[in-house]
Amino acid sequence: MVKKIGYLGPKGTFTKLAVDAAFNGEEKQGFQTIPECIDAVHSEEIDVGVVPLENAIEGTVQLTIDYLVHQVRLPIVSEIVVPIEQHLLLHPDFNGQLSDITEVHSHSHAIAQCHQYIHNHLPQASIVYTSSTGRAAEIVGSEMTSNAAIGNRLAAQEYGLTIVKENIHDFPNNHTRFAVLAKDPSTVKIKQSHQSEKTTLLITLPKDYAGALHQVLSAFAWRKMNLSKIESRPMKTGLGNYFFIIDVNQPFDDVLFPSVKAELEALGCNVTVLGTYPVYHLNI
Repeated sequence: MVKKIGYLGPKGTFTKLAVDAAFNGEEKQGFQTIPECIDAVHSEEIDVGVVPLENAIEGTVQLTIDYLVHQVRLPIVSEIVVPIEQHLLLHPDFNGQLSDITEVHSHSHAIAQCHQYIHNHLPQASIVYTSSTGRAAEIVGSEMTSNAAIGNRLAAQEYGLTIVKENIHDFPNNHTRFAVLAKDPSTVKIKQSHQSEKTTLLITLPKDYAGALHQVLSAFAWRKMNLSKIESRPMKTGLGNYFFIIDVNQPFDDVLFPSVKAELEALGCNVTVLGTYPVYHLNI
């Protein structure tokens, strides 16, 4: 039974919204950074950690992937996908115009998701990056200033801010994938039905040579295994050295995946399963 769920905090973050949508009355604890949350799962301070993995507009949350690969290897046991709505938040006592806003506070991904709005409507404002959208709302709500935050409706409620402009993200189909991490997958009980299943693989090539990636992809293609994502990340061992993260749109089985692994290992690749898990699409 899950006793404590950790998330990228503080209160008012999109990760907290995802946790509330997925779980019931378990104890929930916010962490200031993604590594702190992952470390807490690893040290068993908490049973489950929920961290952002990818945004439809801004792409992969590279810190999450790199930390799971290079620092703490924990299995992904579920994926939560939720819609993201970014709003412009101000202190309730602010009575000026948008042109009077001097700073915009938010997480770097939220700022990137709202780049055009900021460019067109807040060109005079300086950008201040924070560890989360919830932290940005907390800062702006702490005292009356001409500063604004970008965050969600929960953040506005938590810190007493006024939503002066809704849905300022640049593209309407804005969703974020969150990885659910746990040492014991059986402890994770999400309160809704999942829509699909996925397996995430970490693949490293023996060396860089012509056709290497093509050979890797062919191992999946001729078996008619559909890949929803492939991404390269630096190995941090020198320029030109990369590993690949591949998402396969099916659960791990005892037939196709072992044969794929054997074929890739025959090419000199290393193959690691980072997780095989259900995918939940939730409304918040």
